[in-house]
Parts: sequence; C-alpha cells; structure tokens
Amino acid sequence: MCGIAGIIADRPVNTGAVEAMTDRLVHRGPDDGGLWSSGGGHAVLGHRRLSILDTSPAGRQPMERDGLVIVFNGEIYNFVELRAELAALGEAFHGGSDTEVVLAAYGRWGADCFGRFNGMFAMAILDTRRRIMVCARDRFGEKPFLFAARPGLFAFASEYKALLALSEVDRAFSLLPLLRFAHRPATGLDDERATLFPAILQLLPGERLTLDLDGLNYRIDRFWTLERDSALAGIGMDEAAARFRDLLRDSVRLRLRSDVPVGSCLSGGLDSGSIIMLARGLLGEDASYHVFTGRFPGTRADEWEFARHTAEAAGAAVHQVEPTAAGLLADLPDFLWANELPVGSASQYAQYCVFRLAREQGVTVLLDGQGADEILGGYEQYFARYLAGLPMGERRGEEAAIRARYPGALDSPRQAFSKALPPRLRHWLACRSGGGSDLLFGLTSDLAVQVAEANASPLPSVGWSPLAAELMRDSFSTHLPVLLRYGDRNSMAHSREVRLPFCDHRIAEFALSLDPRLLMGDAQTKRLLREAMKGILPEPVRTRWNKQGFLPPQDAWFAQGLVDEAERVIEDPSFAAAGCWNVGWWRGAVRRFRAGQTHLGWVLWRPLMVESWRRCFLGRIAKEASVSAF
Repeated sequence: MCGIAGIIADRPVNTGAVEAMTDRLVHRGPDDGGLWSSGGGHAVLGHRRLSILDTSPAGRQPMERDGLVIVFNGEIYNFVELRAELAALGEAFHGGSDTEVVLAAYGRWGADCFGRFNGMFAMAILDTRRRIMVCARDRFGEKPFLFAARPGLFAFASEYKALLALSEVDRAFSLLPLLRFAHRPATGLDDERATLFPAILQLLPGERLTLDLDGLNYRIDRFWTLERDSALAGIGMDEAAARFRDLLRDSVRLRLRSDVPVGSCLSGGLDSGSIIMLARGLLGEDASYHVFTGRFPGTRADEWEFARHTAEAAGAAVHQVEPTAAGLLADLPDFLWANELPVGSASQYAQYCVFRLAREQGVTVLLDGQGADEILGGYEQYFARYLAGLPMGERRGEEAAIRARYPGALDSPRQAFSKALPPRLRHWLACRSGGGSDLLFGLTSDLAVQVAEANASPLPSVGWSPLAAELMRDSFSTHLPVLLRYGDRNSMAHSREVRLPFCDHRIAEFALSLDPRLLMGDAQTKRLLREAMKGILPEPVRTRWNKQGFLPPQDAWFAQGLVDEAERVIEDPSFAAAGCWNVGWWRGAVRRFRAGQTHLGWVLWRPLMVESWRRCFLGRIAKEASVSAF
C-alpha cells in the first residue's frame, strides 16, 4: 500500500512539483520514497512506500525493468502464482515484491496483464520503448487513481490533495455533486468520471488509461466487465454454498500473504466474523491473531455481545476502542483532511479510530468484511428488488416472511405514496408543515428538484435479474465505491493497509450469476454466506438477522454535543450565504431534534459535514502554497 504521483508534460517538469505531491502522501507510505525522471525531464514519477511485501530495498519504487518504469499502489495477491508462471516462460527476478512481478507481466503480456491480477491496485507503467504510459485501477476501485489533463500536461496521484498542490490544477469545486452526495451518500462523488473538482477526473473501477507520451492524448477502456455465467443459474444451495466457501477461503488465503503482521477488523456480524474464522483455520490454532473493534457501551449500537462469540471461537487477541462524539469534534480537522471529501455518517469516524488503534498496536495489515453486503444481498432494502424478480405465485409468501423478520425492509403504502410525489410538491409540503426528514427539504426548491432528478439513477437490467442488477450497481458504481474510498483514506491516514476478501472478482462473478433465491430467499439477507458458514461461524452470529452495518449511536452523539456544533454551522452567516440551503427548515430541524425527534440527527449530520469539509479541507488547501509543474 503506497502513494503514487507523476507529471508528464511537453516540456521539462519541475521535479520539486512531484516531490511536493508525494510530500502530501507521506502518510500513505512513511517507510520510503523515491523519484524518477526521464532523460529529457518530460516525465517525473514519484512514490511513497508502505513496506508490506519484500520490505528490503529490492521492492523500492519507482522501479525500472527493461525500459519500463512503474509506480504502483496496492497489492497483487496472486503474485506468487504469476511469478512461477512467468519464471517458466524465462523471466528472471531479483527480489520478492509483487511490483517486480507486475513489470514482468506487463513486459510479457502488455496491457492484457491487468486481467490476470487478483488484487487491489492503482498504477502507472511508463513504457519508454512504445512511448506510452499505461495506467489502471482495480476491478472494484479499492485503490484511487485521480488525474488532471490539460494541453501540455498530464498529472496523476493517489489523493486530491496531491494534485491540488499544483498551481495548474484549479481548486474550484462543483456544488451539484456535493449536494447529490449530501442527499444520498452513495452518489455524486465516486460514480462518475468527473469528480467534485472539475479539474480532476478519476479512473472508474476496472478501467485502464493509455497516454501517448508525445502528443499527451489519452484513451480509456475497460480491462474487465462482470459477465453472467449462465451455467450457474441452475445449481442448488448445497453446491453453491460449498463452492462459495472454497472461493472465500481461497480469497482469505491470498490476502494473508504479507511480510508484516496481519490482523482483522471485528464487528458483531457475519462478514468480519466469517473472515476471522476462515483466517484462523488457515493460520492454525497456535498462530497469534489480533482483531480490532469499535465499541459503544451502554447503547444499542454496541455489538460486543456478538463480536465476543467470534473472538472467543477464533482465540484472537482483541483490541477495543470506544469512539465518542467529543473525540469526533476534537479529531474533525484531521479526519476530514484525511478523507478529503465529506463523509456520509459517523461510522466512518469509528472506522478511522479502529485503524488508529491498529497502528498503536503495531499491526500493519487488516482484513475487513467490506463488500459482502453489496455483492451478497446484505441490506434489507434489497428485498424489494428480490421480490420484483419472483413469479407472482411465490411473491406473496416471501413478502409475508420478509415483513415478519424485517419489519422495515419494505415500504408501507404511505411511504410508497410519499416517495411517488413530485419532488417540488414534497418540498412545498415540507416547508409548509415544517416537518419531514429528507435532506431535499433543507435545500432551495430549484436545487432540491435538480438533486432529486440527478440521483434517480436507472438500473442496468439486460440479462440480469432485478436483484442482481441492483447489486451490480451498488457494488461497482454507487455504494461500495464510496465505502472503499472511506476505507482507503481512513486506513492510509494511519499508514495501515486494509484488504477485503469479499472484493475478489471471482466471488462477484460467482454470486451474481446464481439464482437470486440463493442470495435472499427464505427471508434471509446474505443467505449464501449463512449457509456456507455453517459449522464454521458461531451460531448466534450466523443466525443474527438484525445486523445493519457498523453504525455508532449517531442520534445519541448529537445529543452529546453534535447538535450544538450543527446549530453553530447553521447560524453562521456563511451557511445562508452559500445560497443552497433552506435555512429556516434547518433551524426547525434543530428545534425538533431538541424536542425529542432524535432521528433527525442523521439528516443534521449532512450540513455539518459539508460545511465542516469546506472549513477543514478547502480552507487548509487554500492556505497551503501551491507549486508549478514547470
């Protein structure tokens, strides 16, 4: 896990500019750093290293081999198998890093090599012989690849703050994507090529970019697209569970490869528990294994009752941290600087605290369960799409079972009616009544309509069931990529590497090709995972139905001080001056919260984060000196 940066230009590049970019990425790679410059100085690549595989100088970057130069962020988990394959073809190796394997793979197979990698990665390979630079981002988008292109200049980096160090990159941001995110955090910031900053673009998951070093023109294409395996549609649960269990175990096996200590994040749910129990089986009973969890004692959000079952069954050494509202307020400037963009809920701060705890305990690599909910149908709201794909004769019985086990999973007639109303009418009614809890009501009327229309994203449907179509969208476009950005920034803030066994393309290709009944039938979220973990995961965890993410008691946190901070933000003259907020509605929301409508803490979080981000991130960027690329 590392930080990468580079500038390619039509004239000599200021190496100090790339050095300034990598200086802003030191947290991503505190162990080492390096720069590489082409003969004429028209290309400069920079790297910050967090040493994980082959911690010797042999793994140092930028790395050169046979006219190729690479800067690489991430891990190729199947590098051992690829190395053996390449060695059999005559390739020689001098160190033990996956970076050297990537270079040899590109030298042998060209840009087709990316499809052979099982891993998380963002990289740039400068090919001096063909006069091109090839860049790529992994299939799920676990690692970021941001770039800025203008006539005579192409710059790239792992983080926004590195690109914004350049005077040639405009620091202005777009309001509509920001408000789209505030309304629905799964949209606006990570689901399109454009980013919050118009001057900065991003590679999307599974894409590669080829840059002509002479004309500085580039083209983008995909090296991977998920395709349905029709042969899997007819297999039964027993076979599916056995094959899935083997896939997940192998994914964990690959992600345990490391030359530094590996542990796991722990919650009280299926996902992290499954990973921990499989890891324990692979490592053996005598191996030390450390797990890290966030706790919220005295609240319904505390999951220790369930997390304890997994920790005890695995014989793991448990490390606990207790995030608080006071801690969030104290850490807010550093937290938002690390995240670079607003965050959707307080759970991201809890994650930040867990990674900080891992750093304090000296564990560099952490496995986590991110991705299971989106790929395997882990959220209650997916039941509506599951039912939509069932024959009418099956639907009634399944719907009754779902409503009995998950009372809030399906809309009531009143909720369905409210959602069907035109956005402008809903906004008018909320303003007249002073009620409601939709962020749209806290925007000006015209902006509310724009945001609602922009966030009404259609589902891909050709060749997929309604459930699979929604899981695909959330896994590769609108939901999981946002969570992966949080995981990347929060882990890297503390120089930790997070690895995600569920984000293995083999698992997505398998699960999304199955009959949807195997994923969410019998009124079960993640039914396939529950079946696969029989006899492995403690039963109280395996059969827990009410788990829904890693969520702090956000409503209680507002009562413990966040509502005061939100009120300060709302009453500040700059809030009204922003021109987008319906200030009166927000003042009413604060009053209603204080009167006992504590669920409003979830919507009050949004303006608090947006305006705090303006102050803590944009304000700091504005104060820091920029440097010219030339």
